[in-house]
Amino acid sequence: MVEIAVAQFSAGTDKAENHLTIRNLVGEAAARGSRVVIAPEYAMYTAPRLDERLAEAAEPLDGPFVCGLLEIAAEFDVHLVAGVVESLTDDDHVSNTLVAAAPDGTVAAVYRKLHLYDAFGYKESDVFRAGAITDPETFTVDGLTFGMQTCYDLRFPEVTRRIVDAGADVLALPAQWVPGPLKEDHWTTLVRARAIENTVYVAAADQSARSGAGNSMIVDPMGVVLASLGEQVGTARAEASPARIAEVRAKNPALTLRRFGVVERQPR
Repeated sequence: MVEIAVAQFSAGTDKAENHLTIRNLVGEAAARGSRVVIAPEYAMYTAPRLDERLAEAAEPLDGPFVCGLLEIAAEFDVHLVAGVVESLTDDDHVSNTLVAAAPDGTVAAVYRKLHLYDAFGYKESDVFRAGAITDPETFTVDGLTFGMQTCYDLRFPEVTRRIVDAGADVLALPAQWVPGPLKEDHWTTLVRARAIENTVYVAAADQSARSGAGNSMIVDPMGVVLASLGEQVGTARAEASPARIAEVRAKNPALTLRRFGVVERQPR
């Protein structure tokens, strides 16, 4: 059994302040027994618009912000997942990247956002490059395997299915889910759907207002919301259990009964 926390806050353009907020929230969660803490997408740096400021703020994965995440994970003896803006050596664009920092001060896994947010009046692809489709990276804590995906990826069920096929028991889902008409309803519906159809836990960490819609939550494999936050800054915690996954999969063997797999599709 592993206690997981989702950390919710609204990141800004001051990296040092964002780092301090993450540290405080991780400290709060760790003091209450959490072994894994999920922070939002763009936890490193969030600008009011998707523009060149994000590219200017980008850092490599051995840069100061990720090093700071590794220090936090080591200080509080947790795995910490957070969203960063990663600079790329071979492209003017940057990457919307998740880093899983391990308690030993190393990077346990990396995920680069596959589906860029070119929707609802935004165009993330102006600044960002979509991640390459590779085998999902995972990390394991006390017998539970964690996979990662980001925000808009939630609208594409194949992403989660590939991660579950790679052995994940828990999906870590950092997001900056932009508020808008019906957006909060889409968020809560899709988070629960990904848990139900894949019979896994989903730990979804959103940014709070004004940059995000809030409503971070942890959902169990039957779609039950175990812990959640409304609009406030803070953490919510819940336990994930291999026994619960086995119990749900005995009742709902959807993964073994399915008749279709996932294949890569070339973008238009």
